[in-house]
Amino acid sequence: MNNQQATAAFTSPLPAAGRARMPHLPVLDGWRGISILSVLAAHMLPLGPKHLQLNDSAACFGMAIFFTLSGFLITSTLYFHPSVRDFFIRRACRILPAAWLFMVIVLAYIHATPAVWRANMLFYANLPPYYLPDITAHMWSLCVEVQFYLGIGIVFLLLRRKGLALLPFICVAVTVGRVFHGATVDIATPYRIDEILSGTSLAYLFHGKLSASLKRALSRISPFVMLALLCASCLVALPHLIWLNYLRPYCAAALVGTTLFHEGTGWNRMLESRSLKYIASISYALYVWHPLATVGWFAQGSKLMKYAKRPIGFALAFALAHVSTFYFEKYWIKLGKRLTTRKPSRRLAS
Repeated sequence: MNNQQATAAFTSPLPAAGRARMPHLPVLDGWRGISILSVLAAHMLPLGPKHLQLNDSAACFGMAIFFTLSGFLITSTLYFHPSVRDFFIRRACRILPAAWLFMVIVLAYIHATPAVWRANMLFYANLPPYYLPDITAHMWSLCVEVQFYLGIGIVFLLLRRKGLALLPFICVAVTVGRVFHGATVDIATPYRIDEILSGTSLAYLFHGKLSASLKRALSRISPFVMLALLCASCLVALPHLIWLNYLRPYCAAALVGTTLFHEGTGWNRMLESRSLKYIASISYALYVWHPLATVGWFAQGSKLMKYAKRPIGFALAFALAHVSTFYFEKYWIKLGKRLTTRKPSRRLAS
């Protein structure tokens, strides 16, 4: 970082100071794009060397970033638009249509049992005894998300903004529980939700009274340092580094946080690129639909043949995601906004 860039990073205005509406933070789009690309690479490509289990590590990396972003954006939404009713309506319209459509198609195709149908459609399939057939295995993370939405909605309904102050403490408590049970990587919500809560904690500090202190702390840290730490915390095959897995939520939140305060740097120019912005715009649909590009014809043949088909699989995944985002999900998102937009009364309008 040169001197001019460093000055920009230290003198940028406070994030939420004087704002009545939630600010748009373009760097988050970049991280969302990177997170889904990491997940796609983990699920659709051979990453090696094999003994390092880099496919698992890439998935951990992508999901840590994704969960951090989710926690940050959900908390920010409630911070600036404190309506639990509107929050639930908009989340339902954003999440449920594509997820339920995918589940109806694939669960019917595999002739799933009623128990599998219930667990997947109601988003508790990631909890023991686990109801995740291979075709919906990736939906464990959406189960964590939906359970988090319910939890933070209830907390906010009861305690309003004061409830957000509890989130950092809950995050640490969850991590302590992970350490106690030796849960370095787990799909069950009690052992994974600290990755979302680290994002909620970042949002609470970013928008709250401690914003200036957070800026001073994070603007002094190079994103390269936090990227290296996050990558190390995602390594699941190196016993001497396994303890770093417990710090993965905080490394991800710190990495995203540092880029919020490094305006004008190469990091931000990359994260705000048009390509990552587009990938971010279809990221949810990519997440939902990409398994269809790994089954059936795509899974037939030798290993070499399977991976030779991957370019076609990627093209199909992106095509499905584009259509889903702009020709299916778009309608439901607009519906959610219509249902939560307050019309001015006649008296006020006059």
